[in-house]
Amino acid sequence: MRVLVVEDFEPMARAIVTGLRREGLAVDAVYDGGAALDLLAMTRYDVVVLDRDLPCVHGDEICRRLAASRSPSRILMLTAAGTLTDRVDGLNLGADDYLAKPFDFPELTARVRALGRRVAAPLPPVLQHDDIKLDPASRTASRAGQRLTLSAKEFTVLEYLLACAGRVVSAEELLERAWDQAADPFTTAVKQTVYRLRAKLGDPPVIHTVREGGYQIGEH
Repeated sequence: MRVLVVEDFEPMARAIVTGLRREGLAVDAVYDGGAALDLLAMTRYDVVVLDRDLPCVHGDEICRRLAASRSPSRILMLTAAGTLTDRVDGLNLGADDYLAKPFDFPELTARVRALGRRVAAPLPPVLQHDDIKLDPASRTASRAGQRLTLSAKEFTVLEYLLACAGRVVSAEELLERAWDQAADPFTTAVKQTVYRLRAKLGDPPVIHTVREGGYQIGEH
């Protein structure tokens, strides 16, 4: 899941980014509305965590533009104003959800994940291939009943490959969906992560490399 955090109070923005990355999400951040619109024009985000009171371009205007362009990005609007009228106004502008500050981080994470599920095609609550099971809600994965100890990035890559249900996924696609904007497009991070993931999954091998194609989970 790709997430864009738009928040002009930089300490809060950094805290949100750090927390969501620990949950295995690919997160970018900008601190004003103009920069947000520039980034949204170049990158497809599943969820936008949007502060309402922004410099340069107000959060309300960003909502209007995304709604007018029929953007698939889901918007979670953050604001210090939490009255019923404020919530109704935000939702009427095009926001998909609304969270008043201050908020509890587990609630923010749950709302972001819920919005992300609306963007993607419906998936079963537990992803499975043969003896591999992955539960996105509890952030657990196992093979043959044995729990796997995965890093956040390894978990995200396995989750994405399982969700693709045997489709060949290029390294570029994995980089786009599982890493943030700071990732070097020429990095070997994808290759290294898949290598470590294969080692943890053990035998028989289940993630296959397709020549000039990418990676595929399942029969090869």
